[in-house]
Amino acid sequence: MLFTPEIITLYIINILFVVFATIAFINALKIVRHYDANQTTQKQYELEKKSYLSATIIKFIFYVKVPLFLFFIYTLDNLSSLLPGAMCAAGVVSATSYGTPLLFLKILNLYIFAFWIALNDEDMKYEHQPYLKKKFLLFCVAYFLLIVEIVLEGVMFFSMDVNSVVDCCGAIFSTTSATYMAEILGAAPSLLLSLFYGIFVLMLLFYTLKNRYIYALLNILYLIIALITLIAFFGTYIYELPTHHCPFCLLQSDYNYIGYFLYIVLFVGTFFGFVIGVIDFKKEETIKRFRISLLYDTIYMLIVSYYPLSYYIKNGVWL
Repeated sequence: MLFTPEIITLYIINILFVVFATIAFINALKIVRHYDANQTTQKQYELEKKSYLSATIIKFIFYVKVPLFLFFIYTLDNLSSLLPGAMCAAGVVSATSYGTPLLFLKILNLYIFAFWIALNDEDMKYEHQPYLKKKFLLFCVAYFLLIVEIVLEGVMFFSMDVNSVVDCCGAIFSTTSATYMAEILGAAPSLLLSLFYGIFVLMLLFYTLKNRYIYALLNILYLIIALITLIAFFGTYIYELPTHHCPFCLLQSDYNYIGYFLYIVLFVGTFFGFVIGVIDFKKEETIKRFRISLLYDTIYMLIVSYYPLSYYIKNGVWL
């Protein structure tokens, strides 16, 4: 069990999340069960007021969760100095069986809460609020996932043992181990790069055609292949070391914290690309989100492409 100032801070904020999110959840259940836009009773007026309160709480949670996620990664990186064998956050994540599911759940919740914000903003543009019940039904799902995330986080920190040796990132992301990660890392770079740039070209095509459904699907694929190629290929050029595949070391000062920038840009680009395929925005709003998505997706592509090209220009060879 670990207690550091960072972990205590996370616990305190998580307790606040539970309290405020539960208030919003209770209101959300009432709205989903009883709200009727066609009625003008006192009860409906009270439910509308509860919806404004709950929306404020949900937005507060999201706006805190974004920097809190970065603080969580920072905390994991700091904890690596306490766990024998850990060199970065990767070793801390692998220290218990809860680390990897928790990390994926945190990322999923960021997308869900961001989607809720986008849906709420669109809903508030109409007097009759067509998405009111749908968005609070979505929050009921988000609330459950948030509670699971908070419980998992507490269990993970509680389960850590400073006397147990954990794997370093070199062992976790090794190409010689008998794991699915090793198979991915062992894939031919030409195949991975073809998928990465091929999907990006298709996004350009369907951006031009303004087909929001296929563009949204391509952004989901782009997110997946972007992370895979970052670990398997592009990251090695950032480290300038062919055997170093860790996605967490990119967050360290030795590499100018480039990982934070890359992950934020990738999140923004893929989120705006995904959301236009799910929410039926007005035409001008859809085009705006198309542009934001493509801009950030392009920035990500250009930055990761810079590193291998720069290395080749300097050294005349590939890694």
